Amino acid sequence: MSQPTHPSHQRLCGWNAWLPERQPTPALRGQTEADVVIIGAGYTGFAAATAWQQARPEDRIKILEADQVGEGSPGRNSGFMLEIALANDARPEELERMETLNALSRQTMALLRERVERLGERVERLGIDCQLERSGTYRAARSAIGQRALAQYEAFLNAAGLSYQTLSASQLAERIGTRYYTQGIYSPDCYLVQPAALIVGLADSLETGIELHEHSPATQIKPDGKKWRVTTPEGEVTAGQVILANNAFSRALGADPSRLTAIYTYAAITEPLPGLERQRIAATTWGLLPAHRLGCTLRTTADGRLMIRSRYSYEREADNARIEAELKASLEARYPELTPVRFDKVWGGTTGLTYNGAPLWGEIQPGLYVSAGCNGGGIVKGTFLGDALARHAMGQPVENIASLFGKASWMPPDPVRRLGFYLTSEMERRKAKQET
Repeated sequence: MSQPTHPSHQRLCGWNAWLPERQPTPALRGQTEADVVIIGAGYTGFAAATAWQQARPEDRIKILEADQVGEGSPGRNSGFMLEIALANDARPEELERMETLNALSRQTMALLRERVERLGERVERLGIDCQLERSGTYRAARSAIGQRALAQYEAFLNAAGLSYQTLSASQLAERIGTRYYTQGIYSPDCYLVQPAALIVGLADSLETGIELHEHSPATQIKPDGKKWRVTTPEGEVTAGQVILANNAFSRALGADPSRLTAIYTYAAITEPLPGLERQRIAATTWGLLPAHRLGCTLRTTADGRLMIRSRYSYEREADNARIEAELKASLEARYPELTPVRFDKVWGGTTGLTYNGAPLWGEIQPGLYVSAGCNGGGIVKGTFLGDALARHAMGQPVENIASLFGKASWMPPDPVRRLGFYLTSEMERRKAKQET
């Protein structure tokens, strides 16, 4: 069975729905040439294009996006931009590696912050505000399994010398308006952003020489002499080098399918909360990541909404109506005073998953490169890996990606892989039922 070249979503992205209407760039039509073609208009693809343009301003750079910018996976995430890399391992060798990763993350976040500041003119002209704020992030636990994960996380933060605060149930409740959790940790090293506004802003502020084609899914990549021919539904482009920055869907275009899987996850956002509830829950912008990997992500928005993200499905999007009911139940358990919860928007999105959490990164064949397998850490991490991949493709010095991030490990094919995913997920869900 052939791999899909791009995701198919049941519902439009809520983040994107709140932005002003935008005219997409023209689709690729006819035959053309470029020096480099980048597949995927996300954070990784834009970072690769920007690095390439800065190093080789005379080169012809084309970016092909299967959907409209803002509707793809980069606009469908929760908008967490972690300023530090995180691990739950406090071994000395791990701490040394994480210290290097933290420095790279901070550098990348500073670069993204500068780019956001340069979007000021567009904000005024079209009313797009990506609402970037250094709000920090909470981790919280309710059950024993969540508390153990939180303790392990705290041990790592302590050993790494990173700033954090431990919070009791009452202290956490004062900040996020729920007594559902028994304890928590606050780390200041995180920004929150409106992800669709950020990716649209980056798309519409690309440097001259970078040409973006939306609604242009790459359906095939084939060698053409010493070059590569990329085919879309309405056109073809030949280039000396191609970068696959479309995460799990790079498998259909040459990336190793034995090391990469597509996972769907789901988000829902309420209507703006009423006065007293908004004051208690969403008076400030905050974000919470689960202590346990299958737990719920929560955050508020600048206009007083409450978002929840949870639930996973393998390779295909689950029925959104069923998911909506499950997300309502999870949110009502945390905020019973909001019952019945009324969601304004509910949607699914994809991420590329590798078995060991390491990216699939580097040269696949001469002139064909990939950066995939973000494992849910897309914005800052994806930006750095895209920049590094472009430098690697141009023969420039680059960090040792394998030693810093590892290499994506092998996974068995379906149906064993599918069965393993669902068995593991179900066992973890039962063990951490109160965290989900």
